[in-house]
Amino acid sequence: MRRWRLLLAATLVVAATGELRAQTAVSAAVVAAKVDRHYNALHTLEVHFVQTYEGMGMHRQESGVLLLKKPGKMRWTYTDPDGKLFVLDGKDGYFYSPGETEAQKVDEKKLDDLRSPLQFLLGHTELQKELTGLTVAPDGNGAWELSGVPKGLEQRVSALKITAAADGTILSMTIEQTDGVTNRFAFSGEADNVPAPSTAFVFTPPAGVHVVEGEPPV
Repeated sequence: MRRWRLLLAATLVVAATGELRAQTAVSAAVVAAKVDRHYNALHTLEVHFVQTYEGMGMHRQESGVLLLKKPGKMRWTYTDPDGKLFVLDGKDGYFYSPGETEAQKVDEKKLDDLRSPLQFLLGHTELQKELTGLTVAPDGNGAWELSGVPKGLEQRVSALKITAAADGTILSMTIEQTDGVTNRFAFSGEADNVPAPSTAFVFTPPAGVHVVEGEPPV
């Protein structure tokens, strides 16, 4: 009799574990779909960001305002440090730091290492197709953390973690690289479908600054 009870208990545990895994998989799909619906419905957005970079012996925190416009345009206007700027015009990216005499021009194809987060939201988002091994877990504050590895970046990115609110709004994004570098972006004050003139995504170098071909900076 005891043997049958143990067998029954083991069977129930296995069944419960399988059900829990199924619920987790469905939850990941549901949360990802909410993020997809939210951002695929937008044409532009403006949001405040705080960027924290850890790795290669460095710790850096910067902040500013991000402006996005579909298709393929973004503008990172930094207020700390004031004057720093990154503009993506849909074809090329331009990096400028205050005090420099040169601005770096980088082909958009070289930006696929996710140094420019939310870039994948500039097109039509399907997180389940873009991230492998997608999982979800509650963050303890009523939001959800999606985690997966961007396809094609497995050699450089060990995990992309997206914390999303119940309505699909992204609250933070963390890129964990295989070399130990962690790049985290916290977002707040998102404003959807704001005016975003094309001129906002044209890089005009300050007086005396030359544009040169370069690589994405650290």
